[in-house]
Amino acid sequence: MLYTNLNHIESAAEFARIINENEHVMLICGRMGPICIPVYRIAEELEEKYSHVKFYDMEYDNPESYFFHALPEVRDLMEIPFTVYYKNGEVVKATAGIQTKTQITAILDKEFSVTINA
Repeated sequence: MLYTNLNHIESAAEFARIINENEHVMLICGRMGPICIPVYRIAEELEEKYSHVKFYDMEYDNPESYFFHALPEVRDLMEIPFTVYYKNGEVVKATAGIQTKTQITAILDKEFSVTINA
């Protein structure tokens, strides 16, 4: 169990439903370790600012995360957490390891920008 304030994904079926029902999804797959925890905390901070993005986590060691480990975008990455950004069900960006708030917001702004009609 990941002890974060993010929404948790516990099964591959739940994951499939989430990315099909939401246009913008950020999913962090990791453990409760010193490299992963800062990424979870940053995502928790950003949830309110990026209300058009759904933020989730999934436990790296959960047998149900098999689909995540097989993604071509993370297959060769060597560090956790894996952070994958989905737009309309497709991977648009993937990162591994610790990320700063500046790095994460740059990805969110680029991949999930919202155009406001005046």
